[in-house]
Amino acid sequence: MTSGALLDARERAERHAPYLRGLMRRFPDVATGADTIAFSHELEADLPVPTALRRAKARLALSIALGDLAGTLTLEQVTAELSSFADFALDAAIRDAIEAIVPGAEPRGLAAIALGKQGSNELNYSSDLDPILIFDPATLPCRPRDEPVETAVRIARKLVEIMQNRDGDGYVFRIDLRLRPSPEATPLALPIGAAISYYESQALPWERAAFIRARACAGDIALGEKFLGAVRPFVWRRGLDFGAIREIRGISRRIRDHYAQGQTFGPGFDLKRGRGGIRECEFFAQIHQLIHGGRNSALRIPATVPALDALAQAGLIPQGEAAALAMAYRLYRTIEHRLQMVDDQQTHSLPRDLDALTNVAALHGFTSADELLTLLAPHVDRVGHIYDALDGEAGDALPREPKSLEMALTSAGLGDAVDIARRITGWRGGAMRSLRSPAAQAALETVLPALIAALSAATDPRTAFNRLDSLIERLPSAINLFHLLDAQPALLRLLADILSHAPTLAGDLSRRADLIDGLIDTSALDPAASVSTIAARLMHPDMTADLESRLDRVRHLVGEMRFALGVQIVAGVSDPLDVAAGYARVAEAAVRTVANATTAAFEALHGKVAGRELVILALGRMGGAELTHASDLDLIYIFTGSHLGESEGAKPLGTVLYFNRLAQRVSAGLSVPTSGGALYDVDTRLRPSGAKGPLSVSLEGFTRYQREEAWTWEHMALTRARVVHGSQTARTQVDAAITAILTQPRDDAKLLADALKMRSDIAAHKPPKSNLDVKLSTGGLVDLEFAVHVSQLRLKRGFTPNLTDAIEALEMPAAVLAGHKLLTRFLVCMRLMAPDLITPSEGTCAVIARACGMENWAVLLAQMDVARQEIECVWQRATA
Repeated sequence: MTSGALLDARERAERHAPYLRGLMRRFPDVATGADTIAFSHELEADLPVPTALRRAKARLALSIALGDLAGTLTLEQVTAELSSFADFALDAAIRDAIEAIVPGAEPRGLAAIALGKQGSNELNYSSDLDPILIFDPATLPCRPRDEPVETAVRIARKLVEIMQNRDGDGYVFRIDLRLRPSPEATPLALPIGAAISYYESQALPWERAAFIRARACAGDIALGEKFLGAVRPFVWRRGLDFGAIREIRGISRRIRDHYAQGQTFGPGFDLKRGRGGIRECEFFAQIHQLIHGGRNSALRIPATVPALDALAQAGLIPQGEAAALAMAYRLYRTIEHRLQMVDDQQTHSLPRDLDALTNVAALHGFTSADELLTLLAPHVDRVGHIYDALDGEAGDALPREPKSLEMALTSAGLGDAVDIARRITGWRGGAMRSLRSPAAQAALETVLPALIAALSAATDPRTAFNRLDSLIERLPSAINLFHLLDAQPALLRLLADILSHAPTLAGDLSRRADLIDGLIDTSALDPAASVSTIAARLMHPDMTADLESRLDRVRHLVGEMRFALGVQIVAGVSDPLDVAAGYARVAEAAVRTVANATTAAFEALHGKVAGRELVILALGRMGGAELTHASDLDLIYIFTGSHLGESEGAKPLGTVLYFNRLAQRVSAGLSVPTSGGALYDVDTRLRPSGAKGPLSVSLEGFTRYQREEAWTWEHMALTRARVVHGSQTARTQVDAAITAILTQPRDDAKLLADALKMRSDIAAHKPPKSNLDVKLSTGGLVDLEFAVHVSQLRLKRGFTPNLTDAIEALEMPAAVLAGHKLLTRFLVCMRLMAPDLITPSEGTCAVIARACGMENWAVLLAQMDVARQEIECVWQRATA
């Protein structure tokens, strides 16, 4: 270094860089030292490690800055010395942190993996460090009774404190640990096994690019190298398919859109993030490295300029482009260092203020800001054009840059575009588990434009988007859903309607995205088939299949059928009353199939009880063959024949125990959740003696209980009883017993008093949830059911489980029948589209009104009021 160059550098630092001016006054020996600047990574022995590191960093910063300004240090020398000291400091801090947490312990078992510019030995003058900390639970020093994870986190916190706490000597380096996997949920230091597992199975595309520059830099280097060796196949893939190429292009597009933000060159230009800036030089190289580095290990070079040269030497990029990018990169990084020397700020943007920009130019040796801008301008333009050509044709993809994405969403008609754009950006960033894989990201980008168009055309776009967001969040993987929608565009509009209007169906989809597959077949929107036809479909084709396989088939197919029935209401292709009947046929077929399969498996173990069989009786809405999407099944288990004797199998059971265990197995088959989901909630509390009684009783015991002990409400419930499983002979026997019970002589005054009391108790303990609760409100369906049941028991006629048939048989006014149908339609719709019984969105109100045969929501509410008045009158007359 010449004396004149060093003197000029000191003078410029004194005039234009307050940070350097302060360092020169603190360390005059460095500022006025010999012409040859030497770098030392030795610490002052009499000082605590944190203090010694801060002083060493400050002396190094001054020494490097003066050499840089004097022109005697190349960019590569500057960045290499800074990176080398960062490694040294991290290693010293790790050792000191381990000593502080576990005194006297050997410093091993924890390694720092350098990423970013430290990893490539290209550290900025005022860079943060972005390490990933990993540890080996088997070798990390721990105090007795301490867990390795807790110890590692304490060491990591101490390390950060050592490195970035400030005092009169400044700080060492700012530490950013957010590049570790899932930083919001993972500890500051990761066990090596968990870290390897993450990168092998869950890591995102941008993390591949980040690991091009990864290296073990401090701590237990052998441990760090072991980790990097294990994840190397994740970074460098030998084979590339179309999905991988799309992934790499996606990285490119995200970088451009996220950082460019519409900047134009001039004062305020971001040298790092702007179009044609540092990032574009780096990622131009890294994208080509990702494409070709799996097959050519010579391209796996962390530093940008050498990587560009290697790519050019391999004939993978033009020599002229490599040279242009390398020249621009060196210039940008040099000016970036000038910006940071002024106040030791991690800034990359040219000052907007002209005086401040002139000051930076003067620090570099220019006389005006224009000279600096003139120097930079052609490089920015050239790099921008080279990078533009890399991206290729984006097609009809939605923009990635936030403002452009917001404008596209606004143009599409989606409200609150800012929030929706933020969430779509989260999807693209892999914030949700279902979107973390490259394949899921590729599938998302393929279908996203059409998906947004379909949501925009929905009746309630915002609600549809919110529910789609929740659906995606809960899916284990969104790949299959997106592939299906891409292959079957007609399903997009149907999905938008489902998401707009049916939270229940949206919830079903979040648990089983394949449910929408069933809608490909247009027959899915036809009325439900007969019980026998459905039961035949539910039977497992493999006669040797085990019970669990048979039950899983039932769960799978019943889920599809119930989902399709709900869609019929949303799509407006079926009357809700027909859908309610369809729900009941599907449920009856499921009960029959599950009971048959369970009985066969049970008999294989315990044999049969001669002359007996299990009969299943349905009550409530199931008995009346009018279910909603959310209905549970009210069942009673009865067995025919005597309660004496035992089964004849290898493990015989007494008759009562036999049928109680069999009933338990059937209930479990219908209601216990498995990998295939659950079928129905089963309610058996209507059995004799309620929850305290045995689950299954003999027909004789059932009849005796109903004749001698049953309460009035139990006979009212029995009016809706219907056999859903059992032989024809058994059905005839049970039907005859029920008819005899219902037609037996009774005290009408007691009947009316009991009915009134029970209705009063229901009103007290289960009041209506809102004015839309057409079941429990005054004049609602419960009042109608009570009126019908009281009339049936008083008149001893009209005994049919279906409420519509009973109303007709009892010759109730036509207005009552119309009211029943209207309120039932409304109930079926609300269970599907507004289960909380809160007035839904305007669009959903319109769908419900249409399904109920009304012009609009207001007309529907008015007609329901009329219906309730009619029903209230009928209830009052029935109990008069």
